[in-house]
Amino acid sequence: MKNLSFKKCLPYLAAIVIFLVITIVYLSPLLEGKQILQSDIMNFKGMSKEIQDFRQNTGQEPLWTNSMFGGMPSYQISTSYQGNKIGFLEKVMTLGLPHPANILFLYFAGFFILLLVMGVNPWLAIAGSIGFAFSSYFFIIIDAGHNSKAFAIGFIAPVIAGIILTMRKKYLWGGLLTAIFLSLEIKMNHPQITYYLLMIVLVYGIFTLIDALRNKWFKPFLTALGVLCVAAILAVATNITSLWATWEYGKYTIRAKSELTDDQHNKTSGLDKDYVTGWSYGIGETMTLLIPDFYGGSSSAKVGQHSAIVKAMEQNNIPKETIDSFTSQPLPFLYWGGQPFTSGPVYVGAIIVFLFFLGLFIVRGPTKWWLLTVTILSIVLAWGHNFMAVTDFFLTYIPGYNKFRAVTMILVIAEFAMPLLGILALKEFFNENPDRKILMRGVKYAAGITGILALVFALIPGAFLSFNGPNDARFAQQLPDWLMQGIHDERLRLVKLDALRSLVFILLAAGTLLLFYYNKLKKGYVIAMLTIFLLADMYTIDRRYLNDDNFTSKTKVDKPFTPSPADELILKDKDPDFRVFNLTVNPFMDASTSYFHKSIGGYHGAKLRRYQELIDKQISKNNMAVLNMLNTKYFIVPGENQVPTVQVNVGALGNAWFVTHYQLVDNADQEISAMDHFNPADTAIIDKKFASLLSGYQGGRDSLDEITLTKYQPNHLWYKYKATGKSLAVFSEIYYPKGWNAYVDGTLTPHFRANYVLRAMVLPAGQHELEFRFEPAVYKVGEKISLASSILLWVLVAGAGCYELFRAMKARKKE
Repeated sequence: MKNLSFKKCLPYLAAIVIFLVITIVYLSPLLEGKQILQSDIMNFKGMSKEIQDFRQNTGQEPLWTNSMFGGMPSYQISTSYQGNKIGFLEKVMTLGLPHPANILFLYFAGFFILLLVMGVNPWLAIAGSIGFAFSSYFFIIIDAGHNSKAFAIGFIAPVIAGIILTMRKKYLWGGLLTAIFLSLEIKMNHPQITYYLLMIVLVYGIFTLIDALRNKWFKPFLTALGVLCVAAILAVATNITSLWATWEYGKYTIRAKSELTDDQHNKTSGLDKDYVTGWSYGIGETMTLLIPDFYGGSSSAKVGQHSAIVKAMEQNNIPKETIDSFTSQPLPFLYWGGQPFTSGPVYVGAIIVFLFFLGLFIVRGPTKWWLLTVTILSIVLAWGHNFMAVTDFFLTYIPGYNKFRAVTMILVIAEFAMPLLGILALKEFFNENPDRKILMRGVKYAAGITGILALVFALIPGAFLSFNGPNDARFAQQLPDWLMQGIHDERLRLVKLDALRSLVFILLAAGTLLLFYYNKLKKGYVIAMLTIFLLADMYTIDRRYLNDDNFTSKTKVDKPFTPSPADELILKDKDPDFRVFNLTVNPFMDASTSYFHKSIGGYHGAKLRRYQELIDKQISKNNMAVLNMLNTKYFIVPGENQVPTVQVNVGALGNAWFVTHYQLVDNADQEISAMDHFNPADTAIIDKKFASLLSGYQGGRDSLDEITLTKYQPNHLWYKYKATGKSLAVFSEIYYPKGWNAYVDGTLTPHFRANYVLRAMVLPAGQHELEFRFEPAVYKVGEKISLASSILLWVLVAGAGCYELFRAMKARKKE
């Protein structure tokens, strides 16, 4: 306390102010009360509407929703985990800023903490935090609404900071910071980013272990490892409900192994290979790390008035009105890479790439090799199906890797590692007693490699690039040859411009370092100039993908969907539970229908595996028997002038019905194929593993038997039924064994799966009441563990604070 002064605090206070100013300036529409319109958040509002309404009306968590894909757990949609008492620290870390300013500030603050732990000068750490935070992908996902992903990325750096602090024998605070930040990381509920964090940590651990063995500090390494294990256990226990529920649910989703035996060459123990690698970065596309529009930028971008496309249109006497209309809307022509579509490239910055290469030449020790290794690993794995030898190995042998799709996302590792090594290079460059020969050689080589690459593509990109994309054949069928040539010319022009742009920033950064090297500029000025150059480089690129045009009124964000006349007509139906199949949208990539109705389709990346297979094998073939058993009461179809209209399906079987027969099958293959030709009103198809639960049922039904849904909640269904004898009932509800319980007159009664995805059970004769309740033990037990762990973590933090205070008071007494 004695040595604390305003001068020492100034850089840290300045960091907060600088980060705040940049955040506010970049996201200035927030000051006008506007909000960012994010497509994934619109989808979230659709998929979570039933959950949110139930929570608001009852104060309870439904844990299940019937608004999508016939029904599914809400764990990966919207669930409030009240046992975790650490989560409010997220608001502390982000100063309570409104969304998405909180995300951008977290990008800054998290990386700043890591750089401070690694001994970087605070002023230089500000520059490094800007370099990290403005990586283009981080802004692209904000625009898309991938909020949980963005927050999870923001917490990567502080988690690493806690681990490094622990390895540097700061066991108490290193362990506590690791536990707190890892708890926040997991709480963001984006397992894929957390998995990539684990990859970074494992590679760091390997190189640290090698260093410990080589330099004989193995015992402190083991001590630190023990502390980190305890920290990890605390972080996991604090989030045990969501982790446990996700793990349990994951075994039944598309991220688990299929029971079907067809298409084996494409299957893994998780997602199918083509699904995992659907978004794969092209090998040449990796150059976007240095040159942003190397592959044309976004696949939905506006064409500028000075573009080669406009020139081609003018040369072919296209009217100005047509040109203006053409250039006023986003077009799919400029991106020519191999991804199905993209919102923009992964650009880490020309200066950052230059500094990264500088770090390879002047940084010493295991840190360099750790960061280089994870960078290369992430780039190679991002290639996906373009480098299948490595991808296939990871999908087959690396635990958990095949649970995640869109391999391009792994580039977040490079986006973390490259700026970190680059700033460590500057730290080395500014050391008081550096090896000047190594520094000069590093600047020459780094500037030479990155500068020559940029120069070559600024001058002769056509010597190396074809500018022909996989979609060009489709475009050529719709567009004249002269316009296709204009598109190719525009792609070439974009590469030239951005390559020249990158070259300028590389020369500015290298020149500034050389001025310092020759004592022409003081360190403070150099850091300030590099900060400005970094901001100028990254800020302007990010504005291509997230700018003021992405903001709209709060009303439009809060209520993203407007009911059509078809929706309004269906909403008049007071039947408590039926399903809608909307054919005016892509039904299985749509959440708008779920906002108003219980939908056959939906929008989610972790739907139930069996339901997805039902879509692929039956629903996509318009099998009406399957749609009837799902109680599809209404179809929304395009009417006159494409106005949605309603068709009533009189064949829908209702909420539940008694069948006359059942057909036992040996496996999932027989079960799904038996649905090609069957009458669900009369017959139930049942896997033989449930045969014992059919005991006592002789088949048949009485014409007077009936079963009726009397009350509906997403997690609780009430029925009344009358049966003359033991009867087999089928329910138009999705079977999920981890939580749904059936009670006949309050007595727990077994139920089982029928018709591949539905529930069925043998019911005793007579008049009875039946209930289905969703009562997953994972939530009830997990919340208790989570609460206890949160309290324990806070007790440890308080204890550590008291300990430090006691030490400080003891030290003052000695003085």
